[in-house]
Amino acid sequence: MNDPARVLVVDDEPSFREGLTIALEGEGFLVDVAADGEEALEQFAAVNPDIVLLDVMLPRMSGIDVCRQIRSQSDVPVIMVSARHEEIDTVVGLEVGADDYISKPYRVRELVARMRSVLRRPRATNFVASGAPDRMPVGKVVVGEVTVDRERHEVSVSGTPIDLPLKEFEVLALLMENAGRVVTREILIDRVWGFDYVGDTKTLDVHIKRLRSKVEQDPRNPERILTVRGLGYKYAAGS
Repeated sequence: MNDPARVLVVDDEPSFREGLTIALEGEGFLVDVAADGEEALEQFAAVNPDIVLLDVMLPRMSGIDVCRQIRSQSDVPVIMVSARHEEIDTVVGLEVGADDYISKPYRVRELVARMRSVLRRPRATNFVASGAPDRMPVGKVVVGEVTVDRERHEVSVSGTPIDLPLKEFEVLALLMENAGRVVTREILIDRVWGFDYVGDTKTLDVHIKRLRSKVEQDPRNPERILTVRGLGYKYAAGS
């Protein structure tokens, strides 16, 4: 029998922490809690959780900064939680490496489904999912002026290195490995987020938008990462 997953709940509202602890323990999780950003990092180092539920608005250190610190040392799954519905929270949270994003109020059943989904995802960067394109990941891909090196986890445009969070890197690598071919939204989500991903599919669109801002000369008129309406995206061959 597998050991129960340990979750670190980070939220500054005592009633929310207590209620969520009871609910998650009822679902079989081991629960540790933190009330602010600095305590979250201390608890993270102390208990080595399997997943983190991280509120965006925290005392002493924001959830965004906590996520950035965690991601600098670990690929443990992080789900950002916020009472706000502003797109900027979603974009920034994903940019610093969060695996998923959920807004309050939410149903515990939905949260648990997302938690179990991210816990089942492979953490390696070049896993293969059912239904994916038949081109296997390779070490380095060069298309036009853009180079992606999976082994070194490096990307450059016209010889200039650019930094990409893990998910953006995976999306770009998959598109470039299949340059000239349409990669459907379903395949992109399956390969990058896992076949059992239950979050918002707009997450992919956010990542595409961020990628275009970094690899396109004119992100509003992309020439490399192209949208194929009703299907998905295509990286233009030779671009």
